[in-house]
Amino acid sequence: MPVFEWRSMMPASADEVFTYHARSGAFRRLAPPWQKLRVLEETGDVSGGRVAFDVWFGPVKRHWVAEMGSAVPGRQFVDRQIDGPFASWEHTHRFAPESADRSELIDHIEYSLPAGVLTDMVGEGPAGKTLSRLFRFRHERTLMDLERHAVWGERPALTVAIAGASGLIGAHLADYLTTAGHRVVRLVRRADAGPGEIPWDPAAGALYPAALEGVDAVVNLAGVTLAGVWTSSRKRAILESRVQATQTLVGAIARMDAPPPVLVNTSAVGAYGSRGGDAITERTELGSGFLADVCRAWEGAAAPVRDAGVRLVTTRVGIVVSAAGGALASMLPAFKAGLGTRFGAGDQYWAWVSLDDVLAAIEWAIHDEEIDGVVNVTAPEPVTNREFTKTLGRVLRRPAALAAPGFVLRHGLGGMGDEMFLASQRALPARLQDQGLRFAFPELESALRYELGRS
Repeated sequence: MPVFEWRSMMPASADEVFTYHARSGAFRRLAPPWQKLRVLEETGDVSGGRVAFDVWFGPVKRHWVAEMGSAVPGRQFVDRQIDGPFASWEHTHRFAPESADRSELIDHIEYSLPAGVLTDMVGEGPAGKTLSRLFRFRHERTLMDLERHAVWGERPALTVAIAGASGLIGAHLADYLTTAGHRVVRLVRRADAGPGEIPWDPAAGALYPAALEGVDAVVNLAGVTLAGVWTSSRKRAILESRVQATQTLVGAIARMDAPPPVLVNTSAVGAYGSRGGDAITERTELGSGFLADVCRAWEGAAAPVRDAGVRLVTTRVGIVVSAAGGALASMLPAFKAGLGTRFGAGDQYWAWVSLDDVLAAIEWAIHDEEIDGVVNVTAPEPVTNREFTKTLGRVLRRPAALAAPGFVLRHGLGGMGDEMFLASQRALPARLQDQGLRFAFPELESALRYELGRS
Protein backbone atom coordinates (compact mmCIF):
# COMPACT_ATOMS: atom_id res chain seq x y z
CA MET A 1 0.00 0.00 0.00
CA PRO A 2 1.53 3.38 -1.01
CA VAL A 3 2.34 5.85 1.75
CA PHE A 4 2.61 9.62 1.30
CA GLU A 5 3.80 12.12 3.88
CA TRP A 6 4.30 15.89 3.86
CA ARG A 7 5.87 17.85 6.74
CA SER A 8 6.24 21.56 7.47
CA MET A 9 7.17 23.67 10.46
CA MET A 10 4.42 26.02 11.59
CA PRO A 11 4.76 29.33 13.50
CA ALA A 12 2.26 28.31 16.18
CA SER A 13 1.85 25.75 18.91
CA ALA A 14 0.53 22.26 18.15
CA ASP A 15 -2.69 23.15 19.97
CA GLU A 16 -3.20 26.23 17.78
CA VAL A 17 -2.53 24.36 14.54
CA PHE A 18 -4.87 21.55 15.62
CA THR A 19 -7.58 24.10 16.45
CA TYR A 20 -7.19 25.79 13.05
CA HIS A 21 -7.77 22.46 11.29
CA ALA A 22 -10.63 21.50 13.59
CA ARG A 23 -12.68 24.64 13.00
CA SER A 24 -15.63 24.79 10.64
CA GLY A 25 -14.52 26.07 7.26
CA ALA A 26 -11.03 24.55 7.36
CA PHE A 27 -11.88 21.81 4.86
CA ARG A 28 -13.01 24.35 2.26
CA ARG A 29 -10.24 26.78 3.16
CA LEU A 30 -7.58 24.17 2.42
CA ALA A 31 -9.10 22.92 -0.84
CA PRO A 32 -6.82 23.69 -3.82
CA PRO A 33 -8.22 26.56 -5.92
CA TRP A 34 -7.30 24.90 -9.21
CA GLN A 35 -9.52 21.86 -8.49
CA LYS A 36 -13.28 22.22 -8.62
CA LEU A 37 -14.93 21.00 -5.42
CA ARG A 38 -18.46 21.28 -4.08
CA VAL A 39 -19.24 20.42 -0.46
CA LEU A 40 -22.62 18.67 -0.15
CA GLU A 41 -22.66 17.80 3.55
CA GLU A 42 -20.55 18.72 6.56
CA THR A 43 -21.58 17.53 10.00
CA GLY A 44 -19.90 17.03 13.34
CA ASP A 45 -16.23 17.77 13.91
CA VAL A 46 -12.83 16.08 13.81
CA SER A 47 -13.73 13.87 16.76
CA GLY A 48 -16.64 12.28 14.91
CA GLY A 49 -17.76 14.18 11.83
CA ARG A 50 -18.59 13.49 8.22
CA VAL A 51 -18.04 15.41 4.99
CA ALA A 52 -19.48 14.57 1.58
CA PHE A 53 -18.39 16.40 -1.54
CA ASP A 54 -18.06 16.21 -5.29
CA VAL A 55 -14.57 16.69 -6.70
CA TRP A 56 -13.50 17.03 -10.30
CA PHE A 57 -10.35 15.40 -11.67
CA GLY A 58 -10.17 17.31 -14.95
CA PRO A 59 -13.59 16.85 -16.58
CA VAL A 60 -14.44 13.77 -14.45
CA LYS A 61 -16.62 14.27 -11.37
CA ARG A 62 -16.25 11.86 -8.45
CA HIS A 63 -18.24 11.65 -5.25
CA TRP A 64 -16.28 11.39 -1.99
CA VAL A 65 -17.51 10.71 1.54
CA ALA A 66 -15.10 10.85 4.48
CA GLU A 67 -15.58 10.26 8.19
CA MET A 68 -13.35 11.78 10.86
CA GLY A 69 -12.31 10.38 14.20
CA SER A 70 -9.39 9.03 16.29
CA ALA A 71 -8.95 12.58 17.54
CA VAL A 72 -6.40 13.41 20.23
CA PRO A 73 -6.87 17.13 21.00
CA GLY A 74 -3.81 19.11 20.05
CA ARG A 75 -2.06 16.11 18.52
CA GLN A 76 -3.98 14.36 15.74
CA PHE A 77 -7.19 13.35 13.99
CA VAL A 78 -7.90 10.97 11.11
CA ASP A 79 -10.19 11.12 8.10
CA ARG A 80 -11.07 7.91 6.27
CA GLN A 81 -12.72 7.55 2.89
CA ILE A 82 -16.06 5.75 3.14
CA ASP A 83 -16.92 6.19 -0.52
CA GLY A 84 -14.79 7.73 -3.23
CA PRO A 85 -12.24 7.40 -6.01
CA PHE A 86 -9.66 5.38 -4.03
CA ALA A 87 -9.86 1.73 -3.07
CA SER A 88 -8.86 2.93 0.40
CA TRP A 89 -7.70 6.20 1.94
CA GLU A 90 -6.67 7.00 5.50
CA HIS A 91 -5.29 10.46 6.22
CA THR A 92 -3.75 11.12 9.61
CA HIS A 93 -3.29 14.81 10.50
CA ARG A 94 -0.53 15.07 13.11
CA PHE A 95 0.59 18.08 15.12
CA ALA A 96 3.98 17.64 16.81
CA PRO A 97 5.11 20.22 19.39
CA GLU A 98 8.54 21.76 18.92
CA SER A 99 8.27 24.63 21.42
CA ALA A 100 5.64 26.87 22.97
CA ASP A 101 5.11 28.69 19.68
CA ARG A 102 6.33 26.24 17.02
CA SER A 103 5.15 22.85 15.86
CA GLU A 104 5.45 20.44 12.96
CA LEU A 105 2.42 19.75 10.77
CA ILE A 106 2.53 16.20 9.40
CA ASP A 107 0.07 14.85 6.84
CA HIS A 108 0.43 11.06 6.64
CA ILE A 109 -1.66 9.20 4.05
CA GLU A 110 -1.96 5.50 3.38
CA TYR A 111 -3.98 4.74 0.27
CA SER A 112 -4.68 2.20 -2.44
CA LEU A 113 -5.74 2.93 -6.02
CA PRO A 114 -8.92 1.39 -7.49
CA ALA A 115 -7.47 -1.77 -9.08
CA GLY A 116 -5.30 -2.69 -6.13
CA VAL A 117 -1.67 -3.84 -6.28
CA LEU A 118 -1.19 -3.40 -10.04
CA THR A 119 -2.36 0.22 -10.15
CA ASP A 120 -0.60 0.93 -6.87
CA MET A 121 2.71 -0.03 -8.45
CA VAL A 122 2.11 1.90 -11.66
CA GLY A 123 0.24 4.85 -10.23
CA GLU A 124 2.23 5.63 -7.10
CA GLY A 125 4.51 8.04 -8.95
CA PRO A 126 1.75 10.15 -10.57
CA ALA A 127 -0.35 9.98 -7.41
CA GLY A 128 2.60 11.15 -5.35
CA LYS A 129 3.15 14.14 -7.63
CA THR A 130 -0.52 15.08 -7.37
CA LEU A 131 -0.47 14.77 -3.58
CA SER A 132 2.76 16.78 -3.35
CA ARG A 133 1.15 19.58 -5.33
CA LEU A 134 -1.92 19.49 -3.10
CA PHE A 135 -0.15 19.38 0.26
CA ARG A 136 2.45 21.96 -0.67
CA PHE A 137 -0.45 24.33 -1.23
CA ARG A 138 -2.28 23.27 1.95
CA HIS A 139 0.78 23.85 4.10
CA GLU A 140 1.55 27.20 2.46
CA ARG A 141 -2.00 28.41 3.09
CA THR A 142 -2.02 27.08 6.66
CA LEU A 143 1.24 28.84 7.49
CA MET A 144 0.09 32.10 5.91
CA ASP A 145 -3.27 32.05 7.70
CA LEU A 146 -1.68 31.31 11.06
CA GLU A 147 0.75 34.21 10.69
CA ARG A 148 -2.01 36.62 9.69
CA HIS A 149 -4.50 35.55 12.33
CA ALA A 150 -1.77 35.91 14.96
CA VAL A 151 -1.57 39.67 14.28
CA TRP A 152 -5.01 40.00 15.90
CA GLY A 153 -4.75 36.93 18.13
CA GLU A 154 -5.02 38.87 21.40
CA ARG A 155 -8.36 40.37 20.43
CA PRO A 156 -11.69 38.74 21.28
CA ALA A 157 -13.53 36.66 18.71
CA LEU A 158 -16.11 38.63 16.69
CA THR A 159 -19.43 38.00 15.01
CA VAL A 160 -19.20 39.15 11.40
CA ALA A 161 -22.19 39.46 9.04
CA ILE A 162 -21.40 39.03 5.34
CA ALA A 163 -23.65 40.20 2.51
CA GLY A 164 -22.67 38.52 -0.73
CA ALA A 165 -21.31 35.43 1.03
CA SER A 166 -21.99 33.17 -1.97
CA GLY A 167 -19.60 35.08 -4.24
CA LEU A 168 -15.91 34.40 -4.77
CA ILE A 169 -14.64 36.79 -2.09
CA GLY A 170 -17.55 36.30 0.31
CA ALA A 171 -17.40 32.50 0.38
CA HIS A 172 -13.65 32.45 0.98
CA LEU A 173 -13.88 35.27 3.54
CA ALA A 174 -16.40 33.27 5.57
CA ASP A 175 -14.04 30.29 5.79
CA TYR A 176 -11.01 32.50 6.44
CA LEU A 177 -12.67 34.29 9.36
CA THR A 178 -14.12 31.07 10.76
CA THR A 179 -10.70 29.40 10.88
CA ALA A 180 -9.51 32.45 12.82
CA GLY A 181 -12.13 31.67 15.48
CA HIS A 182 -14.75 34.23 14.53
CA ARG A 183 -18.46 33.52 14.08
CA VAL A 184 -19.82 34.31 10.62
CA VAL A 185 -23.46 34.93 9.76
CA ARG A 186 -24.49 35.08 6.11
CA LEU A 187 -27.20 37.31 4.69
CA VAL A 188 -29.31 35.17 2.34
CA ARG A 189 -32.24 35.91 0.05
CA ARG A 190 -34.10 32.73 1.07
CA ALA A 191 -37.03 33.11 3.43
CA ASP A 192 -36.16 29.77 5.08
CA ALA A 193 -32.82 30.90 6.46
CA GLY A 194 -30.99 28.26 8.45
CA PRO A 195 -28.52 28.40 11.35
CA GLY A 196 -25.92 31.11 10.87
CA GLU A 197 -28.04 32.87 8.24
CA ILE A 198 -30.07 36.10 8.18
CA PRO A 199 -32.88 36.51 5.63
CA TRP A 200 -33.10 39.74 3.69
CA ASP A 201 -34.48 41.15 0.45
CA PRO A 202 -32.30 44.03 -0.71
CA ALA A 203 -34.47 44.75 -3.76
CA ALA A 204 -37.39 45.41 -1.40
CA GLY A 205 -35.24 47.09 1.24
CA ALA A 206 -36.18 44.41 3.75
CA LEU A 207 -33.80 43.62 6.60
CA TYR A 208 -34.95 43.59 10.22
CA PRO A 209 -32.51 45.54 12.41
CA ALA A 210 -32.99 42.99 15.20
CA ALA A 211 -31.40 40.36 12.96
CA LEU A 212 -28.09 42.22 13.24
CA GLU A 213 -28.12 42.45 17.04
CA GLY A 214 -24.85 41.20 18.47
CA VAL A 215 -22.97 41.63 15.20
CA ASP A 216 -19.55 43.26 15.61
CA ALA A 217 -18.82 43.98 11.93
CA VAL A 218 -20.68 43.95 8.62
CA VAL A 219 -18.96 43.24 5.31
CA ASN A 220 -20.92 44.15 2.20
CA LEU A 221 -19.86 42.31 -0.96
CA ALA A 222 -23.30 42.05 -2.56
CA GLY A 223 -23.73 42.85 -6.24
CA VAL A 224 -24.44 41.32 -9.65
CA THR A 225 -21.30 40.13 -11.45
CA LEU A 226 -19.73 42.54 -13.93
CA ALA A 227 -19.01 39.76 -16.42
CA GLY A 228 -21.10 39.52 -19.59
CA VAL A 229 -22.44 41.86 -22.25
CA TRP A 230 -23.47 45.20 -20.79
CA THR A 231 -26.94 45.60 -22.21
CA SER A 232 -29.04 48.43 -20.78
CA SER A 233 -30.86 45.98 -18.50
CA ARG A 234 -27.55 44.45 -17.37
CA LYS A 235 -26.12 47.86 -16.53
CA ARG A 236 -29.23 48.66 -14.53
CA ALA A 237 -28.88 45.38 -12.60
CA ILE A 238 -25.18 46.04 -11.89
CA LEU A 239 -25.98 49.48 -10.47
CA GLU A 240 -29.19 48.69 -8.62
CA SER A 241 -27.95 45.48 -7.01
CA ARG A 242 -25.11 47.37 -5.35
CA VAL A 243 -26.99 50.49 -4.36
CA GLN A 244 -30.07 48.65 -3.09
CA ALA A 245 -28.04 46.19 -1.02
CA THR A 246 -26.01 48.99 0.53
CA GLN A 247 -29.03 51.18 1.26
CA THR A 248 -30.81 48.23 2.88
CA LEU A 249 -27.85 47.46 5.14
CA VAL A 250 -27.30 51.10 6.08
CA GLY A 251 -31.01 51.59 6.76
CA ALA A 252 -31.13 48.60 9.10
CA ILE A 253 -27.96 49.64 10.91
CA ALA A 254 -29.28 53.18 11.38
CA ARG A 255 -32.36 51.82 13.19
CA MET A 256 -30.34 49.77 15.67
CA ASP A 257 -29.93 50.82 19.29
CA ALA A 258 -26.39 49.39 19.35
CA PRO A 259 -25.10 49.28 15.76
CA PRO A 260 -21.97 47.31 14.82
CA PRO A 261 -18.80 49.40 15.15
CA VAL A 262 -17.69 48.96 11.52
CA LEU A 263 -19.07 48.49 8.02
CA VAL A 264 -16.62 47.33 5.35
CA ASN A 265 -18.28 48.26 2.08
CA THR A 266 -16.70 46.99 -1.11
CA SER A 267 -16.12 49.12 -4.18
CA ALA A 268 -13.68 48.78 -7.07
CA VAL A 269 -10.70 50.51 -8.65
CA GLY A 270 -13.04 51.19 -11.56
CA ALA A 271 -14.00 54.20 -9.48
CA TYR A 272 -10.92 55.98 -10.82
CA GLY A 273 -11.75 55.52 -14.48
CA SER A 274 -8.90 55.00 -16.94
CA ARG A 275 -5.77 56.93 -15.86
CA GLY A 276 -2.99 55.70 -18.14
CA GLY A 277 0.29 55.15 -16.32
CA ASP A 278 -0.36 57.65 -13.51
CA ALA A 279 0.02 56.25 -10.00
CA ILE A 280 -3.37 56.06 -8.26
CA THR A 281 -3.63 56.34 -4.49
CA GLU A 282 -6.61 56.83 -2.22
CA ARG A 283 -6.17 60.61 -2.69
CA THR A 284 -6.82 60.37 -6.44
CA GLU A 285 -10.15 61.85 -7.53
CA LEU A 286 -12.89 59.66 -8.95
CA GLY A 287 -12.92 59.29 -12.71
CA SER A 288 -15.53 59.00 -15.43
CA GLY A 289 -17.29 56.13 -17.16
CA PHE A 290 -20.01 53.63 -16.27
CA LEU A 291 -17.99 51.82 -13.59
CA ALA A 292 -16.90 55.08 -12.00
CA ASP A 293 -20.54 56.18 -11.87
CA VAL A 294 -21.54 52.85 -10.31
CA CYS A 295 -18.83 53.15 -7.67
CA ARG A 296 -19.80 56.76 -6.96
CA ALA A 297 -23.41 55.76 -6.31
CA TRP A 298 -22.37 52.60 -4.43
CA GLU A 299 -20.04 54.46 -2.08
CA GLY A 300 -22.53 57.27 -1.68
CA ALA A 301 -25.19 54.82 -0.51
CA ALA A 302 -22.89 53.72 2.32
CA ALA A 303 -21.92 57.20 3.53
CA PRO A 304 -24.99 57.80 5.79
CA VAL A 305 -23.90 54.94 8.07
CA ARG A 306 -21.46 57.40 9.64
CA ASP A 307 -24.43 59.26 11.12
CA ALA A 308 -25.06 56.18 13.27
CA GLY A 309 -21.51 56.38 14.63
CA VAL A 310 -20.29 53.48 12.53
CA ARG A 311 -16.75 53.43 11.13
CA LEU A 312 -16.96 53.07 7.35
CA VAL A 313 -14.16 51.45 5.35
CA THR A 314 -14.53 51.51 1.57
CA THR A 315 -12.34 48.86 -0.05
CA ARG A 316 -11.64 49.63 -3.71
CA VAL A 317 -10.65 46.19 -4.94
CA GLY A 318 -8.62 45.43 -8.05
CA ILE A 319 -8.74 42.40 -10.35
CA VAL A 320 -8.88 39.44 -7.96
CA VAL A 321 -6.44 36.67 -8.90
CA SER A 322 -7.88 33.27 -8.00
CA ALA A 323 -8.05 30.00 -9.87
CA ALA A 324 -11.36 29.35 -8.11
CA GLY A 325 -13.26 32.07 -9.98
CA GLY A 326 -13.25 35.57 -11.39
CA ALA A 327 -11.05 36.90 -14.18
CA LEU A 328 -8.20 34.39 -13.87
CA ALA A 329 -10.50 31.35 -13.91
CA SER A 330 -12.24 32.63 -17.03
CA MET A 331 -8.88 33.12 -18.78
CA LEU A 332 -7.40 29.72 -17.94
CA PRO A 333 -9.07 27.52 -20.61
CA ALA A 334 -7.72 29.64 -23.46
CA PHE A 335 -4.27 30.01 -21.93
CA LYS A 336 -3.99 26.28 -21.20
CA ALA A 337 -4.82 25.65 -24.86
CA GLY A 338 -1.95 27.91 -25.93
CA LEU A 339 -4.35 30.68 -26.98
CA GLY A 340 -3.30 33.27 -24.41
CA THR A 341 -4.32 36.70 -25.62
CA ARG A 342 -3.47 40.22 -24.61
CA PHE A 343 -6.08 42.95 -24.97
CA GLY A 344 -5.31 45.66 -27.49
CA ALA A 345 -1.75 46.99 -27.30
CA GLY A 346 -1.45 45.54 -23.80
CA ASP A 347 0.10 48.67 -22.30
CA GLN A 348 -2.86 49.35 -20.00
CA TYR A 349 -2.19 48.74 -16.30
CA TRP A 350 -4.13 46.04 -14.48
CA ALA A 351 -4.44 46.65 -10.74
CA TRP A 352 -4.53 43.01 -9.68
CA VAL A 353 -4.54 41.47 -6.18
CA SER A 354 -4.42 37.90 -4.89
CA LEU A 355 -7.55 36.56 -3.23
CA ASP A 356 -5.66 35.76 -0.02
CA ASP A 357 -4.44 39.35 0.22
CA VAL A 358 -8.02 40.60 -0.26
CA LEU A 359 -9.13 38.48 2.71
CA ALA A 360 -6.26 39.76 4.85
CA ALA A 361 -7.09 43.37 3.89
CA ILE A 362 -10.73 42.95 4.94
CA GLU A 363 -9.63 41.31 8.20
CA TRP A 364 -7.29 44.28 8.78
CA ALA A 365 -10.07 46.78 8.01
CA ILE A 366 -12.35 45.08 10.55
CA HIS A 367 -9.77 45.15 13.36
CA ASP A 368 -7.75 48.34 12.80
CA GLU A 369 -9.76 51.28 14.20
CA GLU A 370 -7.35 53.73 12.56
CA ILE A 371 -8.54 52.71 9.09
CA ASP A 372 -11.47 54.86 8.07
CA GLY A 373 -12.57 55.83 4.57
CA VAL A 374 -11.17 54.61 1.26
CA VAL A 375 -8.45 51.96 0.97
CA ASN A 376 -7.11 50.52 -2.27
CA VAL A 377 -7.00 46.73 -2.12
CA THR A 378 -4.47 46.04 -4.87
CA ALA A 379 -1.05 44.43 -5.06
CA PRO A 380 1.91 46.80 -4.53
CA GLU A 381 3.24 45.96 -8.01
CA PRO A 382 0.58 46.50 -10.71
CA VAL A 383 1.49 45.19 -14.16
CA THR A 384 0.43 45.95 -17.70
CA ASN A 385 -1.92 43.62 -19.50
CA ARG A 386 1.00 42.55 -21.69
CA GLU A 387 3.04 41.61 -18.61
CA PHE A 388 0.08 39.77 -17.11
CA THR A 389 -0.39 37.75 -20.31
CA LYS A 390 3.30 36.84 -20.60
CA THR A 391 3.55 35.87 -16.94
CA LEU A 392 0.48 33.63 -17.03
CA GLY A 393 1.76 31.95 -20.19
CA ARG A 394 5.15 31.37 -18.57
CA VAL A 395 3.63 29.85 -15.42
CA LEU A 396 1.47 27.52 -17.52
CA ARG A 397 4.34 26.83 -19.95
CA ARG A 398 2.14 27.77 -22.86
CA PRO A 399 2.56 30.34 -25.64
CA ALA A 400 0.62 33.57 -25.12
CA ALA A 401 1.30 35.57 -28.25
CA LEU A 402 -2.19 36.42 -29.53
CA ALA A 403 -3.80 39.86 -29.36
CA ALA A 404 -7.46 40.89 -29.36
CA PRO A 405 -7.90 44.06 -31.47
CA GLY A 406 -8.53 47.07 -29.29
CA PHE A 407 -11.20 48.56 -31.56
CA VAL A 408 -13.26 45.35 -31.30
CA LEU A 409 -13.10 45.38 -27.51
CA ARG A 410 -13.72 49.10 -27.33
CA HIS A 411 -16.96 48.97 -29.28
CA GLY A 412 -18.17 45.50 -28.34
CA LEU A 413 -19.84 43.90 -25.31
CA GLY A 414 -21.86 47.04 -24.61
CA GLY A 415 -18.82 48.89 -23.25
CA MET A 416 -17.68 46.10 -20.95
CA GLY A 417 -14.60 45.38 -23.06
CA ASP A 418 -13.51 49.01 -22.97
CA GLU A 419 -13.86 49.49 -19.20
CA MET A 420 -12.89 46.01 -18.01
CA PHE A 421 -10.14 45.04 -20.46
CA LEU A 422 -8.69 48.26 -21.88
CA ALA A 423 -8.98 50.70 -18.96
CA SER A 424 -5.65 51.49 -17.30
CA GLN A 425 -5.49 51.74 -13.51
CA ARG A 426 -2.10 51.74 -11.82
CA ALA A 427 -3.64 51.69 -8.35
CA LEU A 428 -1.41 51.32 -5.29
CA PRO A 429 -2.37 50.18 -1.74
CA ALA A 430 -0.80 53.17 -0.01
CA ARG A 431 -2.97 53.25 3.10
CA LEU A 432 -2.86 49.52 3.85
CA GLN A 433 0.92 49.51 3.54
CA ASP A 434 1.18 52.59 5.76
CA GLN A 435 -0.86 50.73 8.39
CA GLY A 436 1.47 47.75 8.27
CA LEU A 437 -0.31 45.15 6.15
CA ARG A 438 2.27 42.85 4.58
CA PHE A 439 1.15 41.50 1.22
CA ALA A 440 1.83 37.78 0.82
CA PHE A 441 1.93 38.20 -2.95
CA PRO A 442 3.34 41.58 -3.96
CA GLU A 443 4.38 40.32 -7.39
CA LEU A 444 2.26 38.51 -9.96
CA GLU A 445 4.25 35.38 -10.78
CA SER A 446 4.35 34.10 -7.20
CA ALA A 447 0.59 34.70 -6.88
CA LEU A 448 -0.15 32.76 -10.07
CA ARG A 449 2.13 29.87 -9.10
CA TYR A 450 0.42 29.63 -5.70
CA GLU A 451 -3.10 29.73 -7.15
CA LEU A 452 -2.33 27.23 -9.90
CA GLY A 453 -0.18 24.87 -7.87
CA ARG A 454 2.83 25.55 -10.09
CA SER A 455 5.39 26.29 -7.37
